Amino acid sequence: MIITTTPGVEGKTIREYKGIVFGEVISGVNFLKDFAAGLTNFFGGRSGSYEGELIQAREAALAEMEKRAAALGANAVVGVDIDYEVLGQGGNMLMVTASGTAVVVG
Repeated sequence: MIITTTPGVEGKTIREYKGIVFGEVISGVNFLKDFAAGLTNFFGGRSGSYEGELIQAREAALAEMEKRAAALGANAVVGVDIDYEVLGQGGNMLMVTASGTAVVVG
């Protein structure tokens, strides 16, 4: 499956549009990650715990989107966009949404 942010795939022709597909992930951040991030915020530097959580959520959202595109018979997703949102009381939930257009290229 080809996944790209561009409106097409170089060297390929879009033969069929299958529709818009989404992948959504809502991930909770636990107390230990909050505590570690708080220390990083106090002392400076990057928060590896939050970065790891963000990477996992993004990869899961892309995988979900790819699965839904394949279920439609697509072999590529073009125009992919990834959005991030903080949810929940205290902002302790992270939502990652990946969206794009499922297509058949040849």
